[in-house]
Amino acid sequence: MNSIKHVAIIMDGNGRWGLKHRKSRNLGHKEGLKTVERIIKATIKNKIKHLTLYAFSTENWRRPKKEIDFLFNLLEDFLLNKINEFNQQNIKLKIIGKKRFSKKINNLLNNSEKKTYNNKKLQINLALNYGSKSELVHSFLAIIKNKKYINERNISKYLFTKNIPDPDLLIRTGNTQRLSNFLLWQLAYSEIFFEKKLWPDFSEKDYNIILKKFKKIKRNYGNI
Repeated sequence: MNSIKHVAIIMDGNGRWGLKHRKSRNLGHKEGLKTVERIIKATIKNKIKHLTLYAFSTENWRRPKKEIDFLFNLLEDFLLNKINEFNQQNIKLKIIGKKRFSKKINNLLNNSEKKTYNNKKLQINLALNYGSKSELVHSFLAIIKNKKYINERNISKYLFTKNIPDPDLLIRTGNTQRLSNFLLWQLAYSEIFFEKKLWPDFSEKDYNIILKKFKKIKRNYGNI
């Protein structure tokens, strides 16, 4: 049985869910937060130490301003309402991506990270303004700046995910089969599960089914 240290998730399908139900993409984003809470609880139940959630990509800035504003208002409300609960539950929050937001959002993110820094039960890595290609460029520039050799060890050292184990598995909801510029370096040997359900419909049962399937996979890492 494979152990699971790290699950990464591309939470796809919020907007489509909202359009399908009430013709509002924003409704889908709001419902998607409920799924986030379910999956966090299920991750803790399964004693998994790292959960990485793809919340906002570098490409998502192309969306309408109203939708972007709604997403960051949701993020702000979520952190304000949940960060104390995270702290009580021994959950650590880490932001991966470039913090190029409003001063208010940046302060909230920094304070949330600082407040939960020493927590150990679960580390949630929230990918915000994240793009894997940009992350790799960032890593190479840091290697050059610090006059280090370019090798796999140093590339990993300067990624946003430094000191975080690579994901054992990636789950993408929304019936789309692509990586969308997410953790391209880190997913080299991850098992990938594409789920047809849209993110707001993804349940704890669906999650547990995937975790059980993963545990039975023979992982060769290039060997026979």
